[in-house]
Amino acid sequence: MYDLGMKILGIETSCDETAASVVEDGKKVLSNVIASQIDLHKLTGGVVPEVAAREHLLKIIPVIDEALKDANCTFDDIDALAVTKGPGLISSLIIGTQAASTISTLKNIPLIPIQHIMGHIYSNWLEVEEKIQFPVLVLTVSGGHNELVLVKGHDDVELIGESRDDAAGEAFDKVARILGLSYPGGPAISKLAEKGDPNAINFPKAYLEKGSLDFSFSGLKTAVLTESKSNPEKADIAASFQEAVVQVLSDKLLMAREKHPEVKEVHLAGGVSANTRLREVCKEKLGSIRFPRQTIFCTDNAAMIAAAGFYMNKSSAKIQNITPSTSFLFFP
Repeated sequence: MYDLGMKILGIETSCDETAASVVEDGKKVLSNVIASQIDLHKLTGGVVPEVAAREHLLKIIPVIDEALKDANCTFDDIDALAVTKGPGLISSLIIGTQAASTISTLKNIPLIPIQHIMGHIYSNWLEVEEKIQFPVLVLTVSGGHNELVLVKGHDDVELIGESRDDAAGEAFDKVARILGLSYPGGPAISKLAEKGDPNAINFPKAYLEKGSLDFSFSGLKTAVLTESKSNPEKADIAASFQEAVVQVLSDKLLMAREKHPEVKEVHLAGGVSANTRLREVCKEKLGSIRFPRQTIFCTDNAAMIAAAGFYMNKSSAKIQNITPSTSFLFFP
């Protein structure tokens, strides 16, 4: 069905990682180069868009060159380019899309624009030899988004749940700042939580109206802020906060699977899918669950964009017909 040996160069600049990767046949990672800006943004406790864009401008060409070198390729070996088109920081996205468009024009290589969340979904296809069975239920959890997505096929994707306010990853970052922890917040919260009691504080869990598969974490963030003013036990706060997030995410995922008994596989994706506690609880509640083979595939990377490009290039791309309430998440 697919061209054997098809090599796609992926480019990702949606936030604060400048990334390029060469992936063969949508799964074999030949190179995966990431220039992270974490140390720079630690100075401000979060990503400053203008600073991120300037760093992308400095790093984009060296990163692409390194990805090609690591894959033992030249542009002549590349069958197509895949680039993140959004959502993300506009100033950062411009750097990646303009670089990809220029290369596409100069080298006469087809260009495939990729929706960022679709990239995270396809992170679970990387380095996997067995055939993934459709339909697949995917919970994507990252800094700017939470979605529940029903993937019926490469050309048939349905959004069934989404964030109404703060995404889980964003809540982790903001709670880390409240507790005086470093950026990014996810790893810092998880490390501190190991020393605390997850049942020490009964933080609110927003399940919303009955049957809803949407997410809301703004109230939880506010509750942590209030608790931190009178409770000096930061480890207990971190552990209880993490537990509240994990329980809601896993319960919604379980609810979605029960609503869709036809589902054959359940996947986790996105930066927060690297969270050990989330993986443990999802396994307890749902049994078999798939998450990216390597932690580096959880966070923003270009290998997932290249993988998505391979499968999107072979499909009729019904994904473009999705019009959720937060329309900027899934736009054509």
